[in-house]
Amino acid sequence: MSQIKEFNEYRSRMNDRILAQDNKVLKRFWSLDNQTYQDGALTEKTKELLGLVASMVLRCDDCIKYHLGTCHELGVNTDEIYEVFAVANLVGGSICIPHTRRAAEYWDELCSAGQSV
Repeated sequence: MSQIKEFNEYRSRMNDRILAQDNKVLKRFWSLDNQTYQDGALTEKTKELLGLVASMVLRCDDCIKYHLGTCHELGVNTDEIYEVFAVANLVGGSICIPHTRRAAEYWDELCSAGQSV
């Protein structure tokens, strides 16, 4: 199974499981997260790129995959992604390098599964 399919299926299944508990705080947090990434003074694309930098600096591989997938859907191109990688490594330091490797691998899979951007 591809990384993309495995990640998306797991994320969807577990989100459904968690939200099925009908916990008001969790539902509101999920909603706030969704609303935050909508177009506003900053575009959705810009916010996703910011989310990707933050995820790389915080070293959250699941978050990195999520933001890479969304960036790909929004038409972010490979040059833009690698500039984000550069910013994240500058801000986060060399500890971000392993996450950059995995992010580059996941981006390559996204591009080969769909069409390269």
